[in-house]
Amino acid sequence: MILRLAVASLLLLAPMRLAAQDAGAVVGRSARVYRSLSSLRADFVQVIDDKMIGKYDAKGVLIQAGDNKLSMRFSAPPGDMIIADGEQVWVYTPSTTPGQVLRLPLPSDPVYGFNVLAWVLDRPAERYQTTYLRADTLGGRRMDVLEMVPLQPELPFRRAVVWLDREDALPRRLEIEEKSGATRLLTLSHLRLNESIPDRTFRFDVPGGVRIIDQR
Repeated sequence: MILRLAVASLLLLAPMRLAAQDAGAVVGRSARVYRSLSSLRADFVQVIDDKMIGKYDAKGVLIQAGDNKLSMRFSAPPGDMIIADGEQVWVYTPSTTPGQVLRLPLPSDPVYGFNVLAWVLDRPAERYQTTYLRADTLGGRRMDVLEMVPLQPELPFRRAVVWLDREDALPRRLEIEEKSGATRLLTLSHLRLNESIPDRTFRFDVPGGVRIIDQR
């Protein structure tokens, strides 16, 4: 009887250990693939739900090259954009704050910037407790779904659930609980990798009559 109980316990523990090991392996593979990219372009749909300001729906095109260059140009709301040009970050949202653009310093660590993919894929083994939740499908593609909880309190969110593509290892959906209490759901589609990206993609030209609010 004791032997049977011991064997049963081992059989129950084995899937738990395997899942924990797989979580680290899955997100580690995604981080390596992400770091190897020269560029990434994707269509995005983003929903931010905040009890204070309500629900904010947006979509557009996300392009990044390395840690320091990011372009999020919104088709809805039209004209909104976030541009990291390699030296500074421009946040232009005429849909909510017309007539001004924020100019912010570029953080030395991409996890503290506007690049949500870097939040979860920059050194994940050091930054997060990762748990394998389930297998899933999204847009006809097979996914591994992981939960990531920050190990350090200064990281920019409380919890993230990430859908990672089994074929190319890259994220297709991120569900993030931010410290403010807001939730962010970012869905990516039509990923194009390692394209040649023109320099003008990461240039922000201040429109006439728009005031620069400098926070550097």
